[in-house]
Amino acid sequence: MLERAGVSYTLHPYRLAEDADTYGEAVAHTLGVGTDRLFKTLLASVDGHPVVAIVPVSRRLGLKALARAAQGKRAEMIAPADAERLTGYVTGGISPFGQKRRLRTFVDSSIESHATIFCSAGRRGLQVELQPADLIRLLEATTSALTE
Repeated sequence: MLERAGVSYTLHPYRLAEDADTYGEAVAHTLGVGTDRLFKTLLASVDGHPVVAIVPVSRRLGLKALARAAQGKRAEMIAPADAERLTGYVTGGISPFGQKRRLRTFVDSSIESHATIFCSAGRRGLQVELQPADLIRLLEATTSALTE
């Protein structure tokens, strides 16, 4: 998807111990980047409709904030098995790019304070670094304060 769109990006492979307690923090440490630059891709349901939320690994997704951003009333996390089914990716490697079905996507506004960010490239052990504007544009994402 990134190549087709002509987006400049860098892949970063990494290796972690299988028993890492805080997966996102361990990945950031291994790559030598701040946890505020490493973004996780989460799936939630807003008023019964699946959506994607992209937030820094250093923060928690605020479900009320996500519901507001999506102009809904209630948001809840989607079960990991359902997230895998919806995206085609394995939990811990869910990329915001190339999912089975295009879902409405919301990105925490903190993304705009970085020259580049990291997110999953579609499998555990691989991150992609790119400019935030490219991620927002390609995903047609809405930017909003999403974290607690």
